[in-house]
Amino acid sequence: MAEIHLTDVSMRDGNQSLWGATGLSTAHMLQIAGQVDRVGFRAIDFTSSSHMAVAVRYFRNNPWERIRRIHAAMPRTPLQYITTGLRFIAWQQADPEFMRLVYRRLQVNGIRKFIMLDPMHDADAVIESARLVKEEGGAEVMGALTFTLSAVHDDDFYANFAAKLAACPDIDCFYLKDPGGLMSPDRVRTLAPKVKAAIGTKPLEIHAHCTIGYGGLSSLAGVETGVIDTVHVGIGPLGEGSSLPEATRMVANLRAAGHDVVVDDKALENVSAYWTRLAAAEGLPPGTPQAFDASFLKHQIAGGVMTTTRRQLEELQLAHRFDAVIEETERVRAELGHPIMVTPFPQMVMSQALFNVIGTRRYAQVSDEVLRYVMGKFGRPTSPLDPQVEAAILDRPRAKEIAAEPMFPAYADLRRKFGPHMDDEEFLLRAVMPGDQVDAMLSAGRSRATYTPEAAPLLSLLRQLAARPAAKDIVVERPGLRIALHAGAGV
Repeated sequence: MAEIHLTDVSMRDGNQSLWGATGLSTAHMLQIAGQVDRVGFRAIDFTSSSHMAVAVRYFRNNPWERIRRIHAAMPRTPLQYITTGLRFIAWQQADPEFMRLVYRRLQVNGIRKFIMLDPMHDADAVIESARLVKEEGGAEVMGALTFTLSAVHDDDFYANFAAKLAACPDIDCFYLKDPGGLMSPDRVRTLAPKVKAAIGTKPLEIHAHCTIGYGGLSSLAGVETGVIDTVHVGIGPLGEGSSLPEATRMVANLRAAGHDVVVDDKALENVSAYWTRLAAAEGLPPGTPQAFDASFLKHQIAGGVMTTTRRQLEELQLAHRFDAVIEETERVRAELGHPIMVTPFPQMVMSQALFNVIGTRRYAQVSDEVLRYVMGKFGRPTSPLDPQVEAAILDRPRAKEIAAEPMFPAYADLRRKFGPHMDDEEFLLRAVMPGDQVDAMLSAGRSRATYTPEAAPLLSLLRQLAARPAAKDIVVERPGLRIALHAGAGV
């Protein structure tokens, strides 16, 4: 039996899977960071460029400051950043020199581990990004083997891709990443050993979502193969559902199987209790164990995308065509080269399926994003597109306009646009985000460092009162607590 480590995904993937990435502010995370550092996780799946954008847009929190302060609060546990390679916030590829600066600033502020995920499994793109990371700070780099089901993505596909990456000295470790929760225990038992044989002595981890009930069982099956030594988990209400296996339950199951799990149980209990209190105070839904749903194995569509499509059909009074759209989704995905159904590809594929079902003919209407995908602006598709479908998509005036679009501006041009002396971190945000959102973030100043779940409902009430013109001075007092609301001053 082996010594097994855990990676905590609560702050990034758990928050994203269950709370739309908007559940946690800097203060929410800072309040518990010290306890998280004591648990003994191998790493904290902490942020991504999308989460950095959310920090600015929804919380007016400076995402660079967030990384610095969390790193200072948990110096023993590496903070992990997931990226799709040469992209930062915007979906289209960026100038490598721009990305060099991104990777430099992330490491200066405290990111110690990078996950390189290319949705197309383009080995060259992953290797180039890994090289930039190492040149700008030397953080650990993990190659993502993003799982999906298709005629293309068999065990040999993943083993061959892993072998290409393993030959690169800049890639230190790997993980089986199953964002759709589609990887069954039986599949893990064949896939994990084959990948491990391809990567040699480099470590292998598992990241299996629980969307259709597989996550916990598949993670345990991965450990049983003897080739996986780290399991990714969510803590308390940030586990289960469409997130990762819940940490406390996973620890118990691993120990019941005879494994030694390297965690401080009391610290883990404290963290779980805090997230539970926060979820209750903020009205955030906890993850719950999911029943097996075999339909996901065919369409591979995330719940949020399905909900949006169903609503769109209802608005068009076409709800009875929903099953036809689901069936068409499978066909469109195959014709477009089997893209992995992770953002933004599920939205593209299902929207195209909807157009095909309700339109006058298949591919009569095509979105700009599908045009960009077919033209390779999101990278090289995993397998060739259906030639007839590709020709039909590109045979329209809009295709010529999209083809003429410039790629992401050159780093030197962006520097000239924003001024050569602008602070690097502000420059990186302004280059890819609306200026008014960055202005609002800077005006908000330093983020709060404390958060008390029990006070959240009271503070929410006071803010609502403060928004009313008739509100005057309001004071709430009880033993050990005094909150004052002064007209014009706020809480």
